[in-house]
Amino acid sequence: MTEKLDRYETLRLESPSPGVLVVRFNRPEVRNAISTKMGHEMVDLFTGLNADPSGWRCVVLTGSGDRAFCAGVDLKERRGMSDETWNKQHALFERMMLGLLDCPLPIIAAVNGAAYAGGCEFMLLCDFAYAVPTARFALTEVTIGIMPGGGGTQTLPRRIGYARAAEVIMTGEPVSAEQALAWGMVNRLCSPETLMEEVLATGAKIARNAPLSIRQAKRAMTLGGRMDLRSALFFEIDAYNQLVGTEDRREGIAAFNEKRSPAFKGR
Repeated sequence: MTEKLDRYETLRLESPSPGVLVVRFNRPEVRNAISTKMGHEMVDLFTGLNADPSGWRCVVLTGSGDRAFCAGVDLKERRGMSDETWNKQHALFERMMLGLLDCPLPIIAAVNGAAYAGGCEFMLLCDFAYAVPTARFALTEVTIGIMPGGGGTQTLPRRIGYARAAEVIMTGEPVSAEQALAWGMVNRLCSPETLMEEVLATGAKIARNAPLSIRQAKRAMTLGGRMDLRSALFFEIDAYNQLVGTEDRREGIAAFNEKRSPAFKGR
């Protein structure tokens, strides 16, 4: 695969099965809080994935340790920051979040603990999430004099509706895993012992499917969701038509008729 898996300090990269890239926030001593260094490394990683996704078929985002998925921005690093430095750091974090938003590969969040502030925003930028029953989700920014700035005011209402999102954002109070499941913030609750097993099983299912089809379907859903229905249907048709001439389309039909598993190449 195309990534060097040991290239970062604040992220740990793994490939437990073909085509599946696991990205772990690797600052467990501070609940995987987002530092400037992590911001640079996330930007570097996702810039590469977005420019050439062909080496991978699915990304899993999770945290190291058993306490937190990600506790948000490292506020100790921000203590005493000048306004100029704060703004420069946030510009970096904006590029980091946009890197996740623009990723053509499916991203699954494996929420192994608390997902607060920027950590919750990371989860909301993923395509879907599985979580442990002890996970908690919160956008706490208004309690410290700022507001969500990593997409939370836009992604959370799209995920759970305006009224529920307004309560979460304006109170800063955490949401339990059970409530997050009921509201559609997460797809499934898993025991801590089986979380990664279940996420990786889903990732492997995705990785076995035609990668160009997966990327086109994600593109149609994410971009089409911002259009009126009629325009979105035509957008879907354009995305569909780009798959007709691919080798994978021919392989999929041949495999079906020959009663065998397809061998997709991403071509």
